[in-house]
Amino acid sequence: MTRSMLLAASAAALCLPHAAAAQHGLGMTMQMPDARVRANKTKTRKTMRVPVRTGAKAATPAPTTHGAVDQQAKSAPGATPAISTMSMDQRPMPDASMDRAAMDHAQMDHGAMTHAAMGHPMIADPAYRAASDAAVAKMPAGSAMAGMAMGTSAGFYSQGSGTSRLPAAEGPMRGYMTQAGGWMLMAHGYAWGVATDQGGPRGKSEAFVQSMAMLMADRDLGDRFHIQLRTMNSLEPLMGARGYTNLFATGELANDRPLVDRQHPHDLFMELAAKVDYRLGNGNTVFLYGGPVGEPALGPSAFMHRGSARYQPMSPITHHWFDSTHITYGVVTAGYATPAFQLEASAFKGREPDEHRWNIETPRLDSWSVRGTWTPSPFWAVQVSHGHLKEPEAQHPGEDENRSTASVQYARGGLATTFAYSLKDRVPGEKLSAFLAEATYELTPRHAVFGRLENVANDELFPDHDDPLHDRKFRVTKAEVGYAYRLPIVGPLGLALGGTVAAYAKPEALEAAYGKTPVSWTLFSKLAVGL
Repeated sequence: MTRSMLLAASAAALCLPHAAAAQHGLGMTMQMPDARVRANKTKTRKTMRVPVRTGAKAATPAPTTHGAVDQQAKSAPGATPAISTMSMDQRPMPDASMDRAAMDHAQMDHGAMTHAAMGHPMIADPAYRAASDAAVAKMPAGSAMAGMAMGTSAGFYSQGSGTSRLPAAEGPMRGYMTQAGGWMLMAHGYAWGVATDQGGPRGKSEAFVQSMAMLMADRDLGDRFHIQLRTMNSLEPLMGARGYTNLFATGELANDRPLVDRQHPHDLFMELAAKVDYRLGNGNTVFLYGGPVGEPALGPSAFMHRGSARYQPMSPITHHWFDSTHITYGVVTAGYATPAFQLEASAFKGREPDEHRWNIETPRLDSWSVRGTWTPSPFWAVQVSHGHLKEPEAQHPGEDENRSTASVQYARGGLATTFAYSLKDRVPGEKLSAFLAEATYELTPRHAVFGRLENVANDELFPDHDDPLHDRKFRVTKAEVGYAYRLPIVGPLGLALGGTVAAYAKPEALEAAYGKTPVSWTLFSKLAVGL
């Protein structure tokens, strides 16, 4: 009975982004003009009026330099005020003296805005708002609501996967937002058709569809507590257990055989978790995150949630160095967060998901990780993390793994980049390192270019024990570049059409298996809510 209810809920979540797109404009009373149009208009100054809860006292506008100050904290001489994480129905809006070039509010239809019903904070600090709006100006129309800050971030950073952070200058999370009672809902999702020819003797030509649907629900629980509920699902199990061809990718099993030169499909349940924040005042919080399916505090944000990988149709060949824990059956994370720093620790299940993709596996807490993240400005997010994973890979029974990662992410004006390093230390076993650099540059709201460079030491390319190259470590480099043309359809629903070309560098010992100079290409069509 429980499994049937979960499957039904997942099916509803997969349909929600499409239904939300059809209803766009009906569920929201906020008129959010396109940032490109606003930038070309003369900005008029006018006082914003915000509905206040019945019985609430009128609030005095906060200092314009730092935005709205947390009402839980008392200002001390020399102290830097922090942006409030109150809901819009609690927060005083900046007065007319605020810099409209940074606030970008002058062209809003304030008579139509129902801030009291929004339940979400707007980015009030001029520097962070300007950095976010510069990204919105390069997005397809309707992809995101300018100035929105999810959860308790108050715009100091953008939410990544799990509890990770992205630079605020990547812009707000993309998708459809609406109000449902006291909840603020956000939906994001895509159906991504890909045709590929992976070069060389081990390559293959094929077509497949990737998919993902995400639903987030936020609300305040009084003045101190904030809760966020999340579900993320995929229909990729329909591909079959062996997933799709991806040259030099390895990891996990299908039909009890190691997957080599293939990428496994995502599970039906990619996330089923909740996050509760408790406001300490002055912009600081403590939080607890977890659920039967979630992501521990290990590594940078997973690749499908990074702006730098927004239009990359293939998963990284370094996936199992950086992202393999993004679907984990059993996660509990506790942390302390400020606008500039976040320290967190997780307990989780170390074993990667099995080949049965439709079910929820038994949660277990047998592994741990710690992560520190620094977001010193709107443009940077720096993280270091370390974890101990209990027997993560089925093809390496009895081997635990110590994994260490470090990453730097930079974003500005439509550019999003990620530079990352990871070391897998098998116990007992090899030490295997990986490097990744990727970037997406949204040139205009229609045109985007992107690329990814990876270098990885891999000893799983020849799983046959009788092969003379079995268990040998080879360092492989993959370089891929691509282009995407974006077409808004209606509201947040849009289509991206594009393609990529990839080349590889490898040791001579691999020429017999992979050819001398394999080249791969893809063509894709990505239909997305929040393109």
